[in-house]
Amino acid sequence: MFSKKSLLLTCLAILMGFPLIAQTITSRLVDAKTQKGIPYATIQYGESQGVITNQEGQFSFVLNEGTTLMDSIYVTSMGYQKKGFTLEQMQDSMVTLQSKAIELSGVYVFDKELEVDDIIEKMIENIPKNINKGPVKQRFFFRKAELANMQKVDFGFEKSSIKELNKELMDSISKSIPKNASHYIESFGDFYKNDTDYKLDIIKAADLYDKRDVTSFEDLAEHMEKIFKQNVKPGSYLKIKSGIFSEKIQVDSILDTMDDERMDQVKKIKAQVKKDSVSGLVDSQHRQFKEILGQLYYKDDAKLDFVDKTGRYEFKLSGYADIGDTGVYVVDFWPKRSSADFKGRLYINIEDYAVLRLDFENTKRLRNFRLLGITYRKTVHKGTMHFAKLPNGKYDLQFMDFSDGRYFGVDRPLKVVEKNKHVKGRRKQNELKLNIDFRMNMTTKYELVVFNQNEIAEEEFKTYTEDKTVRATYMPRYNPEFWKGYTIMEPNQAIRGFTAEEVD
Repeated sequence: MFSKKSLLLTCLAILMGFPLIAQTITSRLVDAKTQKGIPYATIQYGESQGVITNQEGQFSFVLNEGTTLMDSIYVTSMGYQKKGFTLEQMQDSMVTLQSKAIELSGVYVFDKELEVDDIIEKMIENIPKNINKGPVKQRFFFRKAELANMQKVDFGFEKSSIKELNKELMDSISKSIPKNASHYIESFGDFYKNDTDYKLDIIKAADLYDKRDVTSFEDLAEHMEKIFKQNVKPGSYLKIKSGIFSEKIQVDSILDTMDDERMDQVKKIKAQVKKDSVSGLVDSQHRQFKEILGQLYYKDDAKLDFVDKTGRYEFKLSGYADIGDTGVYVVDFWPKRSSADFKGRLYINIEDYAVLRLDFENTKRLRNFRLLGITYRKTVHKGTMHFAKLPNGKYDLQFMDFSDGRYFGVDRPLKVVEKNKHVKGRRKQNELKLNIDFRMNMTTKYELVVFNQNEIAEEEFKTYTEDKTVRATYMPRYNPEFWKGYTIMEPNQAIRGFTAEEVD
């Protein structure tokens, strides 16, 4: 609790714009009527400084020593009245906003009221003028969540003359594959951007996952290596035949009884893997940023195509609203015919026709592939994008929440043939016959928050050199102390409750 003296000093600091000592503010933003959390609202506590609430309405931010507060801390969210709070009010366990309906007419006065097609045309026409392409330095927090659900894992054992690869082993492998797996990676740092060129300065990163999970090819290879090492005799090799591929797996190459030449090869490979792993975090984050920034609505190759292919969509002016102090057109869009893939809502600045916010989701599967027992479907492609105005009058990304969902299935026979390289002639052969039925849903969710954006000289961008030695800290369970003193997007309940058994 504040004493009267400390409260007075805090109020004076707010009113007079004095810097404060470092402290962390944590709370939850809720609807005043329903008491439900308000997701993705903006908490602005300084000039060009703010944070976004998570999907449950929770937020936190750090006021570092030297931070100068505005007269109030402003909270804005679509469908709610903008409200200013004192620092003391923000320290309550809950902060409330009153809902505000979107006005349908009679609020804004125009020299000439535009039709919705004119609004969309002007929005597209002004993209080159509104989108920032100059060099900027953005303080960011990024979170990627990979969620896998194994709907079915059935090896369909038929017969085996390979003593070690019997039905009991196949059943144990099936049971050992987790039905649900999750992997979270979080990073905090500075993002240097100059048009389409990117550089990353990762200050801190966390990697949360269960080492027992099978979530990648490398995980599966390691998992199978252990099984082969325990169950197949040295000197044998397996040839896998599925009708699509035929690949020889040298079992003895993963055993301890390797010849010197092969051992040298393995050492070289391990050395290269170790070298790559040092720079893996920065390089992988590059790929993630490229993936999500490639989904921005104005990109030429973005899946969200209502800009390039407006003729495929219907548009409707649903009303007017405010985002902060800016009036916006509220425009809904949906497919005109089956060739279009998305529906959503645009919030377009009335003054300069810049998109301030975009919500979208797919209306059908974006990909549906099935051939020879292999099924792949692109099932989900949805998200929200928020944009902020820079001092140069142009706009850049402030927040993005993007989800990508896929389905993968295999339903086909598989034959494993065992041969022994020490047997002359045709060599002794045994075989295992399976009929694999494997089905999995995968969802990847990205969250990117930009807390502040500073224009920089092009020379600063050119001279910055990435540090590729930075690595993420592995955590088998969520540790709230890890991000203490950092402004991040608060984790949801699933992340806060994440825990795994530690594995050596």
